[in-house]
Amino acid sequence: MNSKLKQLVDHALHHSPFYRELYRSLPDQGWTLSDLPLADPADYWRGSQTLRSWPVLSAPLQDGHVFKTGGSTSEGKLSVFSRAEWQAFVQAFGRGIARQLKAGDRVANLFFAGDLYTSLLFIHGALSHAPLPVVEFPFTCNVDDAALADAIAQHRINALAGVPAQLLRFAHHLTGKNTTLDEVDTVLYGGESLFGEQIALLKQAFPQARIASVGCASVDAGLIGYADPGCRHGEHRVFDGDSLVEIIDEASGETIEETGRSGLLVLTNLQRRLMPVIRYPTGDLACWREPPGPGRKFALQGRAGNGHRIRVGTLSLFPQQLAPLLERHAELLAWQLVIERRQGMDCLGLLLASRRQLDCAALRQDVLAAQHAIAALCAAGQLQLEVSQTSPEQMHTHPRSGKLMRVVDRRDYQPEEAQP
Repeated sequence: MNSKLKQLVDHALHHSPFYRELYRSLPDQGWTLSDLPLADPADYWRGSQTLRSWPVLSAPLQDGHVFKTGGSTSEGKLSVFSRAEWQAFVQAFGRGIARQLKAGDRVANLFFAGDLYTSLLFIHGALSHAPLPVVEFPFTCNVDDAALADAIAQHRINALAGVPAQLLRFAHHLTGKNTTLDEVDTVLYGGESLFGEQIALLKQAFPQARIASVGCASVDAGLIGYADPGCRHGEHRVFDGDSLVEIIDEASGETIEETGRSGLLVLTNLQRRLMPVIRYPTGDLACWREPPGPGRKFALQGRAGNGHRIRVGTLSLFPQQLAPLLERHAELLAWQLVIERRQGMDCLGLLLASRRQLDCAALRQDVLAAQHAIAALCAAGQLQLEVSQTSPEQMHTHPRSGKLMRVVDRRDYQPEEAQP
């Protein structure tokens, strides 16, 4: 029995109403990790918007940090860390990000800030705690492209860290001016996956750069994995001692140990007690790349078809946020989201099955009016939204369970070879 896990479960059982109910049938002794029921994300986040009476919390929030996960400020779920937990979070991630850097690197932090987003603050904290000397330039994602190019030359910046959308915008600016930045030797991306045509554009703008993951974490679950130079795109290694990563079969709940078999990535965070995260389905599909061992490598393989948070462009979307709008239409039999890549951008398709003919154009406008973040990405040319009618028989179901998949992710997540 992992002593950290035992202490975490005991704490959650005695102090968190959510886990007290979830573990009401758990024996005092003799249980293992796989005996613990999975946390249902819909139940887990219910009541998180106010924090005052959120059953997940194990104590009142009196000292710490509040961040947002998914949705707008009014709709999004709120994720909290005690001050000590936040420090542990960024320190561990800093040890991971250091594997992608070298002493003396000068790093432009191009992640998001404001509106309770955590990414810029998180990467800032990780770089501040990296176990090697680096210099950080926290520009945020809103820096002007021309100003950033000038700053890179002026301050001898050799590493960029940001979300793909920001990195690609900057690369597009450079290639439009027939400019390359040969001094940039490291480009670290996070928050969403990179695709083949995007990698090609980055290599065109930064021909000397190694393009790699900054690491894998989320504001809701916490630490997921770190990447080292031996990892291909999409591959990460487990943060041993700080988190427990499981890959389980979506239909049977069976724990997967063999390499190459895809399943749902489930996380237990051993750092967090204020907002315990125990056997939490992240919504990611993954497979093991190596047999069990220290720093075991796994590969992310897109989003699972089970209604958890999905990532399209720069947006984190909980599919159930669409449910209140769609439930107004009593004629609907089923609905499903399909994510594809077209012409270098994500395409979000909403498939609807109905007993009568639907006005898909009007429904698309309803979705845009209700989901301002989707509307903004569409207006900026960073996302396509398509609403179409189909039959229930043509919708995608799980190959083993036969259940309707809420999300079908058709984006190509095949990793490239590791770069020198």
